[in-house]
Amino acid sequence: MSNRLTLEKSPYLLQHADNPVDWHPWSEEAFQIAKDADKPVFVSIGYSTCHWCHVMAEESFEDPEIARLMNQAFINIKVDREERPDIDHACMTVCQMLTGQGGWPLNLLLTPDRQPFFAATYLPKESRGNRTGMADLIPGIARFWRDEREKLLASANKISESFKQTTLPDEPSMPGEELLHDAFRDLSGSFDRRDGGFGSAPKFPTPHTLSWLVQYGKHFGEPEAIKMAVHTLERMRLGGIWDHIGYGFHRYSTTRNWLIPHFEKMLYDQAMLIRAYTDAWAETRDPLFRETVLQTAAYTVERLHSPEGAFWSAEDADSDGEEGLYYLWRQEELETLLDQNQLEFFASLYGIKHEGNFRDEFTGAAVGRNIPHLKHRKVESAERLGISPESLDEKLEPIRKTLLDNRLLRSAPSLDDKILTDWNGLMIGALAHAGTLLEEPKLIRQAVEAWDFLKQKLRTDDEWLHRYREGEAAIPAMADDYAFLTGGLIDLFEATLDPHYLLEAETLARQFAENHHDSEAGGFFFSNRNETGFPGPQKWIHDGAIPSSNSMASLQFIRLSRYSGEVEFEELGRGVLSAFHTWLEKAPSGTTCALQALLLSVTATSEVVVSGPSLSDSGVQKMIHAVRSATKQPLFLLVKTPENASVLDAAAPFTRNFPVGSEATAWVCRDYRCESPVRTLEEVAALLNPRVQNGPQPPL
Repeated sequence: MSNRLTLEKSPYLLQHADNPVDWHPWSEEAFQIAKDADKPVFVSIGYSTCHWCHVMAEESFEDPEIARLMNQAFINIKVDREERPDIDHACMTVCQMLTGQGGWPLNLLLTPDRQPFFAATYLPKESRGNRTGMADLIPGIARFWRDEREKLLASANKISESFKQTTLPDEPSMPGEELLHDAFRDLSGSFDRRDGGFGSAPKFPTPHTLSWLVQYGKHFGEPEAIKMAVHTLERMRLGGIWDHIGYGFHRYSTTRNWLIPHFEKMLYDQAMLIRAYTDAWAETRDPLFRETVLQTAAYTVERLHSPEGAFWSAEDADSDGEEGLYYLWRQEELETLLDQNQLEFFASLYGIKHEGNFRDEFTGAAVGRNIPHLKHRKVESAERLGISPESLDEKLEPIRKTLLDNRLLRSAPSLDDKILTDWNGLMIGALAHAGTLLEEPKLIRQAVEAWDFLKQKLRTDDEWLHRYREGEAAIPAMADDYAFLTGGLIDLFEATLDPHYLLEAETLARQFAENHHDSEAGGFFFSNRNETGFPGPQKWIHDGAIPSSNSMASLQFIRLSRYSGEVEFEELGRGVLSAFHTWLEKAPSGTTCALQALLLSVTATSEVVVSGPSLSDSGVQKMIHAVRSATKQPLFLLVKTPENASVLDAAAPFTRNFPVGSEATAWVCRDYRCESPVRTLEEVAALLNPRVQNGPQPPL
């Protein structure tokens, strides 16, 4: 038996295409069928790499009797949250309103008019404890729908009205610098000084928070903020959340000490952690952070890179029906793969035990399997062993490759091979950012390749699309797509200094504003502002696993304003912060991407135009290096040459009056004033950092 999902492209929906449940995709047709049949609508939301989604599917959606009850009582709709984040966000808001919590699988019941009246996350097949099972829930809802319809509809109406209250605008008011200090105090209060991260288990990486702490610490001379970020990044890299055999980060840790991960690997986590580790490396020059950036990028290219050039979405947590099995090791298995010296070395370094090095999180029983992790940095371990770090790596690398080769023979976790515009925007930006700061051109080339794919496959004559799979691009782009891809293009411009990318970013940003900006209250609607959406227009500022579209939009519009000189971009970016000031003030530590925008808006920046005969000219290259080395302020650098002058003039009209000569020349603007042009490295360094103008000059 199959259902209507057989015609879909989503790997998650296709996983349910053979369920005995008569699933529909989200569509007008499904709700019309519900009206005609006079049945409520059961909406089940998840994603292909979600462990508990698999559990609920196996228990209930694959069970013939539960499916019979569902088909009899409901019209059933399956939604891939990654394909339809607009539906997912709205349903999650409702679930949190009704239950105080959220997560996936996410299950709602709606009237045929799309008014929600029930929400829950995972539901077992049979009731247990205080958790109602599907076998009891379905008949209960059916009786309520039949016998007490008026009460149910009244409740649904109240829920819809409450939902509307969550999107009511504030009186606009631009937050000030004190909000930044409030966020730091909040984060400092919840910081785990032993294991890093914030709060207790489960722990999520929240890389945008770590990047913000580095920026805050630099700007305000607050070393504690940088220490918090650095300690967290170090503990994550040593823990089991990092894949020590095949590289890359798992989704989150179920334990305080980052040992036991939820094993799925998401593209967006790799992207944002590449950025966070890059930012921390730029501040500390810690070689572990550089290594982590390069290895995370290597994992992403190895496992999530499509032959066409863009990046797939995720690898599952499960294989052979068990979470994490692909990544775990029994000591007996290691004994067959390694000689005695290798085994002892690896076991002592990575905490391998015969009985296993972790316990079942529900029963507390030893499981006999091991998660490789480090108690100490390899430098410290080498010192304890009386060898050099280089010797330690030389001993370790053959072991890692042996284990990786063996792991590749196992049943691999399933791959979600859809390509999403927003997540690719994050990865484009991360690779470009890391390639620039780490001086790794290969990373920049990979970012360019991904952008080339997106513009060819996901851009039409009049709109962008959200998802691509098996040759089909579909689903109108949402706010995340525009905001994240705009940021990626700005990062590509910074990496290449090619103004074509800046012009593309501005075009995309204007299209974003035209389609999504709330011209009355400020901020950006998640869906096109002309769509009614479900169950109404939606705007968010809270930064969860990934930054919100409004937070990211604010940051990218302010960045664009500094490059282009266009005031409209600054107004749009600051308008987000003004529109959401109450939300920011209530939970500043939960809006750290928005706080990156606020910090940039109150920071003195340096805008520099370098001109010369060509980008490859040695004098121009030396000037670029001097500019990038001379200031710790946020830097906005443009380079004008005869080849790019017309494009740069269009992207940044204020540069039209800057002449291009045969000699490298720099115009430095700071604090809303521009200096006279200079032509020596010493002069540009003195203008950008006057306090050290008589000190050592930046290396060439």
